[in-house]
Amino acid sequence: MSRRITITAEYFRQYRQKLGFNNQADVKNFFGAKDIVPVVDLNYLKLLNKRLYEIVTRINSVVSNEVKLVDPDYFKEEHIDRPFEIMRKNDMLPTLNNLGRRPEQVYFSWMRGYVISNFFLKALGAIFEIDTAKIDFVGDDDLKNAEIFKKTPKADLEIRLNGKKKFRIEMQSGFTGTNDVKQHKVLEAKRVFLEEGLHSLAIHIDLYNGQVAFVKLDEIEDGDVNWITRQQMEGQTVFNIDQNHFVWKITETPVKYKEIDFD
Repeated sequence: MSRRITITAEYFRQYRQKLGFNNQADVKNFFGAKDIVPVVDLNYLKLLNKRLYEIVTRINSVVSNEVKLVDPDYFKEEHIDRPFEIMRKNDMLPTLNNLGRRPEQVYFSWMRGYVISNFFLKALGAIFEIDTAKIDFVGDDDLKNAEIFKKTPKADLEIRLNGKKKFRIEMQSGFTGTNDVKQHKVLEAKRVFLEEGLHSLAIHIDLYNGQVAFVKLDEIEDGDVNWITRQQMEGQTVFNIDQNHFVWKITETPVKYKEIDFD
């Protein structure tokens, strides 16, 4: 005859108490080692920042004069050193652990995109023939808030053409030759168009091949053949950017937006 016992919630509580825990969250954190804060390797971060400097230097050496930085050292201080110090002083670095990656890797991945977006702001002025001071930043980025590293879908920039037509710009960069737009970016663009009547344009900077694509996000159709699933991205659905969208070689003078054929 099998032995029957009654296991109650009170037993669970007493058992956890004997282990030395007074609440369920502490038990879960203990067994998952989530209460152990990873020690950020500052020497590794210094090397990563050095690589960011090198990326800026190399890109600046090949782009056209219309895009080239006038003062690369100032740019590095403003867009690499300053953000790093803000994050360090606010103890943000140990909290960066997206998808289980090391904080240093999350930092570098985000900073690399941040640096490239700022580097090409001057190019945007030439492309849209506007004063870059009139480009509005509307994204969710806040260097003191760790939530930005979870990549919210809101577009980065907002501009007006001829002081009238306003639309949003999603700046993104690629470094491996794989050029995609994540599905949630497209869905957000369509929502913004339906609710606010604003178009959204992705400007994808492929630094692996030295080319730039322009994609109207809110006009991408659900049945487009370029929708694919990337297994290496946890099976995410993405819009693969067709080569026809790439219309500017970054070693040459920036293309004018009004001259781009989107058909």
